[in-house]
Amino acid sequence: MKLKSTLGLAIGSLLAASSFGAFAQGQGAVEAEAFAKRYFTDSVRDMSNGNLFGGSVSYFLTEDVSLGLSYGEYHDIRSDDRQDFGARGRKNVKGNLSSLDATYHFGTPGVGLRPFVSAGVGHQSLSNLTPRTGRDHTTFGNVGAGAKYYFTENVFAKASVDGMYGFDNNQAEWMAGVGFGVNFGGSTKTAAAPVAEPVPVEPVVYEEVEEVAEAVRVELDVKFDFDKADVKQDSYSDIENLAEFMKQYPQTATTVEGHTDSTGNAAYNQKLSERRAAAVRDTLVNQYGVEADRVNAVGYGKDRPVADNATNEGRAINRRVEASVEAQAQ
Repeated sequence: MKLKSTLGLAIGSLLAASSFGAFAQGQGAVEAEAFAKRYFTDSVRDMSNGNLFGGSVSYFLTEDVSLGLSYGEYHDIRSDDRQDFGARGRKNVKGNLSSLDATYHFGTPGVGLRPFVSAGVGHQSLSNLTPRTGRDHTTFGNVGAGAKYYFTENVFAKASVDGMYGFDNNQAEWMAGVGFGVNFGGSTKTAAAPVAEPVPVEPVVYEEVEEVAEAVRVELDVKFDFDKADVKQDSYSDIENLAEFMKQYPQTATTVEGHTDSTGNAAYNQKLSERRAAAVRDTLVNQYGVEADRVNAVGYGKDRPVADNATNEGRAINRRVEASVEAQAQ
């Protein structure tokens, strides 16, 4: 009944542990384990070897050091003193072992292998030892070593070897066993997240871009009546606009070009085109104050038509004076 209670406690601990939402190894963690061990007795005790089944609960004082309490019950052990006591020397030995052990774990908490060493004290209680009829009590000093493998942060399997020395009878015994358990409730140290080194930022070099001045342009197109070189009244505003532009940009100069239609002979038309160009130049210089050396006048006669001279409309367009001035806007 005691074994059933012990195993029930261990299994209950495993189930309870599985219900926790946050498992973790490390300081403050609790481990619950069920184990099975082969028990090897000292030959002078006249007992056969047997098995120990039980469970343990451990508390981690640090990430590496735990303090554990275990309880197990012996099975399949018989007294072996038939030489002196005959049939009475072959009895089924019953008993239990309680231990308190401190364990040091090597390695880092987490998934993987963690070897360990342990030391502590134990109390053994046995009955049906020949020739006694009462219980035999022995206090042991325990040392052990083994390894745990953590399949996850919380579930592990264990293999161990334990040596025991009886202070009461000066007898040495040992056990080899395996176990299975869970770990929960700890606070494993989380490695600090790496701090990214600042990336050097190269200074931005702004190249001076030379601004390209925008070109501005004014064009003049003055129309004349047939066989006339007089500037018409409605053309003065256009000539004035050209003059104002040239005053705004004093570095500019222009050439006014006179033209005729195809009517008449070439020599006459050449002279007529020159008079028309001169009339516009004089208006710019004398009426609107543009410096004379900035305005040149030429005539091209009828050689550069821009419209069809076969029609009245075309000939009217060809009777003209043109000029243009271009400057870079400041």
